[in-house]
Amino acid sequence: MKKAKIISSILGAVGMLMISIAMVLQNENTMTSMSYIADYKEFDIKNMAASANVIVKEETTPVIKDTSSENKSATDNNNTLALTEVSMETAPASVIVPPRVEVYEGMTIEELSAKLDRSLGNGYIAGKGGLIASYCLEKGVDPYIAVAIMLHETGCKHNCSSLTRRCNNVGGQKGSPGCNGGAYKAYATLDEGIVGFIDNLYKNYYSKGLTTVERIAPRYAQSSAWPARVNAYIESIRAT
Repeated sequence: MKKAKIISSILGAVGMLMISIAMVLQNENTMTSMSYIADYKEFDIKNMAASANVIVKEETTPVIKDTSSENKSATDNNNTLALTEVSMETAPASVIVPPRVEVYEGMTIEELSAKLDRSLGNGYIAGKGGLIASYCLEKGVDPYIAVAIMLHETGCKHNCSSLTRRCNNVGGQKGSPGCNGGAYKAYATLDEGIVGFIDNLYKNYYSKGLTTVERIAPRYAQSSAWPARVNAYIESIRAT
């Protein structure tokens, strides 16, 4: 009986020892696992940081690209655009095209000036279409009538008269100072003579309602053939 108690006590002590050993082993495994997890997390954090550095480096590192061909192409395109004529029909919305301003019989001032120049010929009064057109429109005088009277009075369709060439009188106006002391007026320059002629048409005819060749004729000339000849010049001007 006594022997059985001793054996039971020994077995109890051994059991307690085994339980203690098991608990120690379990604690060591737990610590190892925690250490492993800590090491893994540290490794993972380092990897994330390394990845972030790579990304930042990729985003901030400049990329060297050969653009010589693109620059050449852009230059060629610019040259092509610079040489491309833009019309009102094909002009893009960003291009401002000035509106067409018609001033007389569907013509712009430039077109009217060119038309009058074609009728003035190559003589002494050549190239004055722009002055005649602009000043006639300013004063409200018909430019065709003005040029027709001028051509008839000066003979510049063929060879300008001495009155025109010497004294710049293009309309046969009388007044002072006289050309070479005569009754017909002298002007210092051809432009002054043209402006004086148009002023005379406005002041003595158009402002009084005499705006056609037939109504101008009785006061301007004594010849009964004058209206027909002036109208013939008008038709010639219109046809050029």
